[in-house]
Amino acid sequence: MDSIAVLPYYRVQREVTALSQEIEMNARTMTLYSDRIVTKYREFMITEVFDMSFRRMGQEGGFFYLHTSTGVYPYMVEIDPKPFIQTFHQVAIGRLK
Repeated sequence: MDSIAVLPYYRVQREVTALSQEIEMNARTMTLYSDRIVTKYREFMITEVFDMSFRRMGQEGGFFYLHTSTGVYPYMVEIDPKPFIQTFHQVAIGRLK
């Protein structure tokens, strides 16, 4: 099945030792299909996703929130996810018809 939209996100991983702190940013992608949303470690059926929201932090990026039947999942993004959210709403409305 072909993807409809893709949203790049990242995860920051910090490793602290007695002498230093290492910060690693892992780039990942969230993919929207007609029936599901897939991240690196999770898969959500469209029927389980209630909504999506975004909170800007600073000048660039912020937190993208995926509101699902099992909870709210935050993802750090560098770009405005508005096109991804709009595409999701079109897909969700199309499934209701």
